[in-house]
Amino acid sequence: MNDLKNKTIYGLIWNLIERFFNYFFQFIVGIILARILSPKEFGLMGMLAIFIALSQVLISSGLNSAIIRKESCEQKDYSTVFIFNIVSSFFFFILLFLLAKPIGIFYEQPILESILIVLAFGLVIEAFGGIQMAKLQREMNFKLQTKITLVASFIAGIVSISMALLEYGIWSLVALHLTRVLISTLLIWVFVKWKPSLLFDKQSFKELFSFGSRLLLSGLIDTVYDKGFYLLIGKLYTPARLGFFNRAERFENLVSRNISGWISKVSYPMLSQIKDTKVLQNSYRKIIQSVMFITFVLLFGLAATSEALIISLLGEKWADSVIYLQMLVFVGMLHPIQALNTEVLKVFGRSDLFLRVVIIKKAIAIPLMIVTAFISIKVMILGMIFMSVLSFIINVHWSNKFIKYTLMQQVKDIFPSFVLALVSGVIVYFIGYYLQTAPVITLMIQIVSGFFFVVAYCEITKHSIYLNIKNILIDIYRKYRNKE
Repeated sequence: MNDLKNKTIYGLIWNLIERFFNYFFQFIVGIILARILSPKEFGLMGMLAIFIALSQVLISSGLNSAIIRKESCEQKDYSTVFIFNIVSSFFFFILLFLLAKPIGIFYEQPILESILIVLAFGLVIEAFGGIQMAKLQREMNFKLQTKITLVASFIAGIVSISMALLEYGIWSLVALHLTRVLISTLLIWVFVKWKPSLLFDKQSFKELFSFGSRLLLSGLIDTVYDKGFYLLIGKLYTPARLGFFNRAERFENLVSRNISGWISKVSYPMLSQIKDTKVLQNSYRKIIQSVMFITFVLLFGLAATSEALIISLLGEKWADSVIYLQMLVFVGMLHPIQALNTEVLKVFGRSDLFLRVVIIKKAIAIPLMIVTAFISIKVMILGMIFMSVLSFIINVHWSNKFIKYTLMQQVKDIFPSFVLALVSGVIVYFIGYYLQTAPVITLMIQIVSGFFFVVAYCEITKHSIYLNIKNILIDIYRKYRNKE
């Protein structure tokens, strides 16, 4: 158990480094590109998001997750999934190639035809490195993953910004995605020792697909919902309006999706190895308390500083993104705890229940999304907030059956952090509201004020969750110093 704990902490460190620096690069690159390009160009890219995302889900078909979860994997298992990924990637490249022109006609944007073909080719490149990345995640080798991701993101950012400055417009955004995929795949083949065999084992595929198929269907449903907003906004409104929504969502996802992704990437392979239900429950409780403390503080801070943040970083032309960001914060606030609760079903191998939960939620969410989108984007976001709360309740109902961690227990555990973050957010907002300074100065004052308020309050009151996070960070720092 100590070995697993150390491996988990080590994995968390490297995964945190990967996510922080990777998204720091992407964040900086996104800011620079947003200042050079227009909201319309970001909106045009957003119109194609659902088609690329659906293809990615179908190509992996849940098999990569099945590989991560399987107790013992052999060469035949890895090679079988690798061959399946390659074949399916070529299939979807051809399919998107044929659909490119009708999609351009659907949106009344002819340029989307050539863009989609190029992005579809990226799916083939990505498939050549998918199983190796799953293998690294299974082995919790986040150090190598981190290095590969950071190098790829850095090179892709340089290429994209250079093209934007040379006035290549939307193609600089295409290059950002394609270069990142190409470089990461090349690095995977250079540094990952595993190489595929020309072996496709039917029995292995059947076993892996029996678990992965349900994750595939749930992934498809989730993608239709998540990226369906882009399709509806792109069709019902202007590309620029979709660009405003896209930038706001990227800011919000920077916190909510990255935190849940960071934790899930490490917790899933780690918790899958814990067999004692009581130990599993305690582990989940500690993770949820810590994750939601960080999430609430950061997201309320993001909502409070949204105007100064967007104006100072992106410029006045992106001002319409402010209200979307403030509303989307409440959509993403419960996302990490939702994700952690659904991880329980995967840990217990109940991909059938995982799929059932997804179907129940999306049977309500998708019609709601369509109806509200026809009214206005703001009403649509209100519908997303409602679904976020409902999804949390549904997820807890099912996870509680396995780890006996009820809705009321979870609410009780995260409520103090919610109140602290809310009070901090209100204070930070009014500081910005009454300041009559340049947006960048206002932003800095708000950030510093919010940080010191939270730290001072937690130190004075001996806030248990804060102190636990603080002790973990100190422990990590000491271990790092000792290694040096």
